[in-house]
Amino acid sequence: MKPHSYTSEGIVLARRNFGEADRILIIFSKNLGRLSLLAKGIRKPKSHKRGHLEVFSLINFQASTGHGLDYMTEVEMIDDFKEIRTSLNKVSLAYYFAEIIGRITHDGETNVDLFNLILRYLNKLKKTKKLKDLRMDFILNLLTTLGFWPEGKTLTDADQKLEEVIERKIFSQRVGKRMVS
Repeated sequence: MKPHSYTSEGIVLARRNFGEADRILIIFSKNLGRLSLLAKGIRKPKSHKRGHLEVFSLINFQASTGHGLDYMTEVEMIDDFKEIRTSLNKVSLAYYFAEIIGRITHDGETNVDLFNLILRYLNKLKKTKKLKDLRMDFILNLLTTLGFWPEGKTLTDADQKLEEVIERKIFSQRVGKRMVS
């Protein structure tokens, strides 16, 4: 059971508007796994939290338990990965990473190795120009980290194996493949 108030480091995987001024955020946190949090008032023009909650941003946050969704009370930006945001291809690949992590994890399921993996690949994405190689390397390391592929063995059809593990199609796969080819 989660405490009434908790703090963690996390990566924003997705967000969707909720009501007039709120947003529901899907965050993959280091200590608590994937979380769905309500960010109240975040869409208001004067909101101070607004710029800290972009997709694939690394944040420190504090949240409190609610009756339905937990809600975010404080947030601090650690890294906004602005180097990624200057390239459409890099942004597409970052969304691909976020979608995969979002689909392969479940709320409250903690996996520090997986958190470190996505963080490592977002940092690699800031510097590399070899996006196709990075994408394939990410899939291989993801499957190995989760125990779905033996370490050191080559993978011929990474996309097919990934879809078998996730048990559904990846929406950004087509974009991910085309943008980095």
